[in-house]
Amino acid sequence: MIEMAGVSVTYADADRPILEHVDLSIPEGELVLVCGPTGSGKSTLLGLLNGLVPHFTGGHLDGSVGIAGVDTRHRPPRDLAHLVGMVGQNPLAGFVTDVVEDELAYAMEQLGVAPDIMRKRVEETLDLLGIAELRRRPLRSLSGGQQQRVAIGSVLTAHPALLVLDEPTSALDPTAAEDVLATVTRLVHDLGVTVVMAEHRMERVVQYADRLVYVPGDGGILDGAPADILATVATAPPVVRLGRLVGWSPLPLSVRDARRTVAPLRERLRSVPASVRATRPAGQVALEATGMTVRHGHVAAVRDVSLTLHRGQVLALMGRNGSGKSSLLWAVQGSGRRFAGRVDVDGADPADLDAARARRRVGLVPQSASDLLYLETVERECASADRECDRTLGTTASLLERMAPGINPAQHPRDLSEGQRLALVLAVQLIAAPSVMLLDEPTRGLDYAAKAAFARIIDELAAQGHSVVLASHDVELVAEVADRVVVMSEGDVVADGTTVHVLSGSPAFAPQVARILGAGPWLTVNDVERALSIGAEVTP
Repeated sequence: MIEMAGVSVTYADADRPILEHVDLSIPEGELVLVCGPTGSGKSTLLGLLNGLVPHFTGGHLDGSVGIAGVDTRHRPPRDLAHLVGMVGQNPLAGFVTDVVEDELAYAMEQLGVAPDIMRKRVEETLDLLGIAELRRRPLRSLSGGQQQRVAIGSVLTAHPALLVLDEPTSALDPTAAEDVLATVTRLVHDLGVTVVMAEHRMERVVQYADRLVYVPGDGGILDGAPADILATVATAPPVVRLGRLVGWSPLPLSVRDARRTVAPLRERLRSVPASVRATRPAGQVALEATGMTVRHGHVAAVRDVSLTLHRGQVLALMGRNGSGKSSLLWAVQGSGRRFAGRVDVDGADPADLDAARARRRVGLVPQSASDLLYLETVERECASADRECDRTLGTTASLLERMAPGINPAQHPRDLSEGQRLALVLAVQLIAAPSVMLLDEPTRGLDYAAKAAFARIIDELAAQGHSVVLASHDVELVAEVADRVVVMSEGDVVADGTTVHVLSGSPAFAPQVARILGAGPWLTVNDVERALSIGAEVTP
């Protein structure tokens, strides 16, 4: 299905190729997971598969790329539309119509599919992805996760032989992600579709993959069975990291595999006190929101929600797509709509202040983080943030380097990968260090190393007395950084408690370590490592 021979890609003004001398052969009907650090070349590798590289992106391509015998070097993407369906990192940017049903039909219209077949395929896709109730909804009214599912459906209706997905579950809640991955797996197993998927949240995907292609960022690739590749590279999901920590062989790729060998580890942890998991002490009240209600037309997105945040506390907002998390964040920040409610931060409601004073009290990084970037280079964005916040020149750039190292300061922000752009926006917003920091899906598009750096920054902010609220579907991140979890559903708060209490008992939101170990306070690999260290000290 896919044949790459001697492929090298060099972009204009780049000092070295992003990919160099790459050979790759993928047969029909495989599910291939592509992973690697942010900015390593994963999106370039995917873009080669439908001709976007170099026909749209520019740059110089050496070697050959064949898809079902068609050379993409000499055929533009439009000539490959019947063979390759591609969904990018930002689904909204790829939509060409206004309504869900029209978007699902658009590709078939361009391919000249008969109307009766079009209608049948639309209905099948709506049912396949569980979005039948959205058929007449405007695309811009959907949540980020709903948009992602519609984007996948819009290419599935054309029945491509090759499906290329760039971060397909990054905006989805755990349950919706499982639904999409189950659908993708069915396409591979039952219909023989070849799927190539780039995904940073490997814990969601790796157990389904037939093959793993690791892009380290040095121009080459590593290609092989997932267990073989993950045994040799730094990037790995929690289940693999836990296996490395306790010496399991072979390394497990799924919770099911790990639970078959976990009994001795559970026995070792029984002697460790449950209080070993570190918790931050809550300080004085930093923000108090009362009676927050948000309506979008006749739909109540947030229903009479009250929330109290303490200094030095990290709170995670969780819930399925469309549950009201983003609406609540915008309402608390002050620039979003409110039907009712008040917010008190340091004696003032941010909605009553000008933008500069409000930002020093409450900062917000939205889901579409790149909307906050408006200058022509990364260097200018960083310098502008330093000036606005009265920081020493280079402070923002230093923070950015910690989260996403190696970004060219002369590069245009729009030319960065999704993860790199998010890291830049995070750096620009975090440098102001407001009393309360609101983050909407802050790690979408970030690799494990960048997320670990981000977690350290959150720890530092909390240690300095700042309150942090993050709305996230990333249960592994929440388990790592949050002191408290609030779960929302249809605009209401349905759970509010400590991270261990809320996550450990949830079939949907439990992280991998909690699912492996069962009941107990252990949520992350770091928790287990600390516990084993303490257990070794107390063992006579």
